[in-house]
Amino acid sequence: MKVGIIGGGGIVGASAGFALQLGGIVHEIVIVDVNAELADGQALDMLHGTAAIADQVIHAGGYESLADADVICITAGLRRKPDESRLALINRNVELFTSILGSIKAHGLKADATVLVVSNPVDILTYLAEQELSLPAGRVVGLGTLLDTLRFRSLLAMRLAAPATQLQAVILGEHGDSMVPIWSSASIGGLPLEKYPGFSHRLGEETFQRAKTSGAEMIKKKTGAGFAVGVSIAEVIHAIALDAKRVLPVSTVQRGCYGLRNVALSVPTVVGRGGAEQTLEIDLWPKELQGLRRSASVLESTLGQVLATR
Repeated sequence: MKVGIIGGGGIVGASAGFALQLGGIVHEIVIVDVNAELADGQALDMLHGTAAIADQVIHAGGYESLADADVICITAGLRRKPDESRLALINRNVELFTSILGSIKAHGLKADATVLVVSNPVDILTYLAEQELSLPAGRVVGLGTLLDTLRFRSLLAMRLAAPATQLQAVILGEHGDSMVPIWSSASIGGLPLEKYPGFSHRLGEETFQRAKTSGAEMIKKKTGAGFAVGVSIAEVIHAIALDAKRVLPVSTVQRGCYGLRNVALSVPTVVGRGGAEQTLEIDLWPKELQGLRRSASVLESTLGQVLATR
């Protein structure tokens, strides 16, 4: 499988490339960045380690190098300026993202390629990418709340001194302030989370709030997240490469799941060689379903504001 990473010179793109390299599943990785020298440096740095990992082709390239890519991962984005409003930042990122989509289309892409959107606001940009690229349903996937979910699980496991890999809990909805923690199905090793020794609703809410604000915490402490985002991206791409049919909370344009339509957000989604192959409706508590619908409403409002300025 060939994967192209747009914005691969930055911390998120480079972390994704390194996570894919360590996985040893992807055969070819192409790093694309507006800073060609930086892209070449990142690719070369990874290439130097291939002898210890796997026989992989890792190199820098331009948009023309993506025409035969199986997965195109878009990580490029802009940061907020001092005193800049959230909507102003969104509109600047939409402008950048639209230019990236134009470059992808100008150089062509495979009919069965999957585009993975990581750039923020990921749900808005996932919706726009599906509209612009005219790919078959499921071929545009946003990273969505997968990173939030991994943060949530890892932080809960730390608080409870439990194995992180045995903790099952998911966050759905917007990758943003209206995200929804799903407590109704949360468990550790098959035991409902609320019955696990040491768990309390207060601990759970505190942990969710930290997971929800982890992006800001990473910016404050180290200028931005990298490693965990890279792992999240690799989770999605490996599920596609291996046709693993993994159920992941990724963002796609909804077509009826939980009664939602024409908005991109995260619901449980089967990810395989066909991209987002199916959405699943797990049972939710009424307040969780209400939260998911409120999240969709928030995104619809933001999308309306964005489309009104285009």
